[in-house]
Amino acid sequence: MFWTKEGLMSFYSWQLTLRSFLQHDGLPFASLLSEDTIQQIAHDAGAPSQSAGDAGDGVIYTTAVTLWAFLSQVLFSKEQRSCRAAVARVIVLCVALGKEPCSDNTGAYCRARARLPLVLIQRLTYHLADAAEASVPDKWRWKGRRVHLVDGATVSAPDTPSLQRAYPQPPAQKPGLGFPLMRMVVVLSLATALLGGMALGPYTGKESGETALFRQLLDRLKSGDVVLADRYFCSYFMIALLRGLGVDVVMRQHQCRDTDFRRGRRLGRGDHVVTWLRPQRPEWMDHETYEQMPESLEVREVHVRVEQPGFRVESLIAVTTLTDADAYTSADIAELYHKRWLVELDIRVLKSTLGMDVLRCKSPEMAVKEMWVCLLAYNLIRQSMLSAALAKDLSPRQLSFTAAMQKIAASWVTILMCDENRARTLIDTHLGDMAKNIIGDRPDRVEPRAVKRRPKPHPLLTKPRAQARAELMHGGSVT
Repeated sequence: MFWTKEGLMSFYSWQLTLRSFLQHDGLPFASLLSEDTIQQIAHDAGAPSQSAGDAGDGVIYTTAVTLWAFLSQVLFSKEQRSCRAAVARVIVLCVALGKEPCSDNTGAYCRARARLPLVLIQRLTYHLADAAEASVPDKWRWKGRRVHLVDGATVSAPDTPSLQRAYPQPPAQKPGLGFPLMRMVVVLSLATALLGGMALGPYTGKESGETALFRQLLDRLKSGDVVLADRYFCSYFMIALLRGLGVDVVMRQHQCRDTDFRRGRRLGRGDHVVTWLRPQRPEWMDHETYEQMPESLEVREVHVRVEQPGFRVESLIAVTTLTDADAYTSADIAELYHKRWLVELDIRVLKSTLGMDVLRCKSPEMAVKEMWVCLLAYNLIRQSMLSAALAKDLSPRQLSFTAAMQKIAASWVTILMCDENRARTLIDTHLGDMAKNIIGDRPDRVEPRAVKRRPKPHPLLTKPRAQARAELMHGGSVT
């Protein structure tokens, strides 16, 4: 049972998280992540098994409560994102559900966050993405195929010694003036927008590039999938690795490779199939793997004209392994590559809307855990958007992520105080309102790459803060 005899949510139930993210049993995608599924994943991840029956009255920060509070930090910004604000929400939850309020000291909560298994958060994130991808209607897919968007980004972390050692600041910056920089590569579904993979590493160093990180995510793909990526990923060996898994690609031609449409097997104007020969072995690949690589690849190159005024690119070459011109016309390839821009919008949601651009945790372990909690919150919000879209026969990418997050945050604690009937009414109301918040259909939007609001006229810090502070105290200047 998820509810106590008084008609309120059980304090120790995993339903704390599910209900706060607007889930109930009658929704079409609610079965993607049930309480039993979470409990099994938590057990496999080594998380303590705690429920209302076996947790003592003095235990507040169980795994379920800690995860619920940690996720709440993602939904709010600025001061409401702090650990103290998260503890305040736990106090409200305690009183609302008939328990003695816990202390407002953040120490117990921070220790509970540190104990929260990272593998639990990762597995919940991936399970939700995999289950959603397997359940979407065919009309949301591209020609019945699963398409994955791939791209990279960077995330800044607090300037602490441990984070600087694990994720050093860019080498061009002077010591004491930069911040630790983490590079990530993400895999997102074109159909659902859920995140199905994330690899993380330092910004610089051996095997820290985007292609190296993407190779860590190849096991997240299945035969028959299509990978949609920009030209940085368009290399012989990356395509060969993907084809070895039965995965097709649509990518922009790398700027270092020339295209000559007078050669190869002609499929149409600006459309042909050519053979790429295996280049020399790269440093990152061992001899055994290199010998297993095919000696040649048959790829299709399509000239895509960009006729929209204002775009930076007037034309490009799309490279694909979809060589059947009858099943996949050149117009189909061009249209699909046009959708690659969606991954930029999804990353912007992660970094700007969910606040993952600048992390708060001050140790490498907790910074990584904070990132994964952001990704789990992202997928949980997207899960609610799937239900809202399906009910109104819309695509989930037509709905506003920000509006969905706002509705979830507005009822974060309140919905747990409602009985079953009132909770369902509130959830159905929120989901119905989500379907009304349709984003503009602007595939050819043109905007200047500039901002109107001027920044504050403060000079840049050109020396470590402690040194600048000491000089000010002795009558010096900031610069």
